[in-house]
Amino acid sequence: MAIVLFIAGLVLLVLGAEALVRGASRLAAVFGISPLVIGLTVVAFGTSAPELAVGIKAALSSQAGIALGNVVGSNLFNLMGVLGLSSIAAPAGIEVSTAVIRLDLPIMIVVSFACLPVFFTGGIISRREGASCSGTMWRTPYTSFWRHPTTRPCPCSAQRCCISPFR
Repeated sequence: MAIVLFIAGLVLLVLGAEALVRGASRLAAVFGISPLVIGLTVVAFGTSAPELAVGIKAALSSQAGIALGNVVGSNLFNLMGVLGLSSIAAPAGIEVSTAVIRLDLPIMIVVSFACLPVFFTGGIISRREGASCSGTMWRTPYTSFWRHPTTRPCPCSAQRCCISPFR
């Protein structure tokens, strides 16, 4: 029975991922928002929601190892497995925009280093530390949404009007 549930869950996960990508693409087109910003917000939350459910369930069941392993394993797999396999599948590879290099990559590195003290303070991630991590998580989409440069040519010389999530 466990194998059947696992396979059924896997099939539903693949179908859900397809619906998420199609819906996010349409959302980006309808609102004129850059696909990168949609990926950094809507798709990122959608793909992380099952991990959130597993983490909360594991924490409530006193299975902290599963909650922590889920986060670390998922991040490693996303960076190396998902990005690596996606790059192999893309005929010309995956282009990394200047906006990602200048904004998102530094944010990811800073947040990763900011988490180090949390992980090494007594071997417990306290509620206060968890709240701090969660608060930072909600600021990141805001930063991505408002700071990614537009792909339209800027009509003004100041360039300030061109820092927007809209194409």
